[in-house]
Amino acid sequence: MSKIKYSDYMASALVEMGFTHCFFVAGGNVMHLVESLSSKMRMVPVVHEVTAVIASEYFTAISSTGKALALVTAGPGATNAVTGVAGAWLESRECLIIGGQVKVSDRASGGLRQRGIQEIDGIRLLDDLCVASLGMSEPICALNLEEVISLGSFGRKGPVFLEIPLDVQAAMVHPGRDWIDGSPETARSHDQAVSDDASSLAVLGQAEVVTSLDALTQLLRQAKRPVLLLGGGLDQRESVMLWEQLDSLGMPIMTTWNGADRFPSDREMWFGRPDTWGMRASNRILQSADLLLAVGCRLSLQQTGFNWQAFMPKGQVVHVDLDDTELLKRHPEKALRVRCEAAEFLRILIEHQPVDVAAWTDWVAVCRKVWKAIGPERETNSTHDGFVQPQKFVSQLSQLCRPSDAIIPCSSGGAFTSMMQGFMNISGQRMLTNKALASMGYGLAGAIGACLGSSGQRTILVEGDGGFAQNLQDLGTVVAQGLNLKIFVLANEGYASIRMTQMNYFDGNIVGCDRQSGLGLPNWELLGAAYGINTQVLGGSFQTSAEFLKLWENELPALFVVPVHPEQTYYPKIGSRVLPNGGMESAPLDRMIPELREVDEKLVSDLLGDR
Repeated sequence: MSKIKYSDYMASALVEMGFTHCFFVAGGNVMHLVESLSSKMRMVPVVHEVTAVIASEYFTAISSTGKALALVTAGPGATNAVTGVAGAWLESRECLIIGGQVKVSDRASGGLRQRGIQEIDGIRLLDDLCVASLGMSEPICALNLEEVISLGSFGRKGPVFLEIPLDVQAAMVHPGRDWIDGSPETARSHDQAVSDDASSLAVLGQAEVVTSLDALTQLLRQAKRPVLLLGGGLDQRESVMLWEQLDSLGMPIMTTWNGADRFPSDREMWFGRPDTWGMRASNRILQSADLLLAVGCRLSLQQTGFNWQAFMPKGQVVHVDLDDTELLKRHPEKALRVRCEAAEFLRILIEHQPVDVAAWTDWVAVCRKVWKAIGPERETNSTHDGFVQPQKFVSQLSQLCRPSDAIIPCSSGGAFTSMMQGFMNISGQRMLTNKALASMGYGLAGAIGACLGSSGQRTILVEGDGGFAQNLQDLGTVVAQGLNLKIFVLANEGYASIRMTQMNYFDGNIVGCDRQSGLGLPNWELLGAAYGINTQVLGGSFQTSAEFLKLWENELPALFVVPVHPEQTYYPKIGSRVLPNGGMESAPLDRMIPELREVDEKLVSDLLGDR
């Protein structure tokens, strides 16, 4: 049997694994892979490697027909990819990164920092941010290649990094799927070690459901005010199939920011997204609950509040997660830990529904009254003449979006906060973000991947000008690929969140966060023109503008500039104060600022029994 080039062999193997797209920046140390992959899948050249990684993460998360990989060259290709790899690691998202490397014979050894051109040890650089990494010194067979790559798609998902020297790419190999001497000799994986305290875990499986559900059943039967919180660890495609049954459980359901599309706002039992910058009504309801069933979420400090000791003051926490280390951490304390895949746990809970839903009817009615009294539409943030109020803009935008739209609310700052507080995502919409790393510059790269991953469906990106400026070079990719991407840049002249912090805690000493303090940002209208993108500055009634609607409804890229005053407020949020020793002390999750009007506070307190 005639031999083939290993890069061709790899390309065929990746297609068999379901990979359909490759986001890449071409480089000399991946030249064989570029040539081979180009004959097997859609190649999407981007301007910067961080875009390649983020776009592949979002593509794979949203696509129902294929997966994407990121291809980066050696040296700066790997270093530029780090932010994207870190984000996928923290969000537990599947992401394959293939990196080039200098020839095996050119590798540095014996303490040398570098021998080959652009050489840097990508495995050492990225290993701690991957569920598995593999540095090849010789080709491995397709079966072993699949074994390594699959580590990123099972259990707690995460990035997989393969580093392939140039001469390994060019080696001639047998075309079969398995070789006698083929083995992933240098593969390293971060297996989840079972802690010595693992005996405290409740491990749920179908064969054990009767006995394992006993403790949970007892807690649910005792509960008068339960809340179900769904996180990003719940697979979105599986969650859709459970919506009707989840409604029928009869308890209020909330989502984390990363799990926003796991249970959308138009469902009967949806009660918002709690967070330190979350929806006030959600926070108040959650903090008055007597049982929290947290499924597929890490219960991070943003979800519990930084003052985590004051989380759930009236209730107990049941935590369902795949990762022992997340379950065993003691912030917050838990009454029951359940190690289980999220969708499996919910199916078991639904099948063995242990409580008559009528037991919680009064509690649901109270939650509805609280939502009506202090829901997101009741929040007020002042603005200035000639500027757009971002929370109002978000509400208007959400009413314009179709069920088939993909929504990308960037990852940090005032734009992100406004989206998560006020955007009402509906059934059918995908909503993706990467909040764990909270890196500026994520939005455009993620939107590119999401648009391609949704087969060109209209994709809506909302991002602040400071964040957008960090990765704006890939507007060229948007145009070159002809993406149906609608970009809304909230232009407040810089880093609004940092500016607010400096105003509130450092006597208004503004340093490096706007034009006046030395931060340079582009003229957005000229930038759009430079890339040939239709650009429009929006006013407060943009949704009725014929010019806007023309750009909104066509399938071409469009850039919309939303003028926001630099001193715009983004309330509500958890308050905090600087202590005499320089530390910070945060308020509990339910004590958001500004405080409610006295009449509203009395109403809500009476409803929830806070007084």
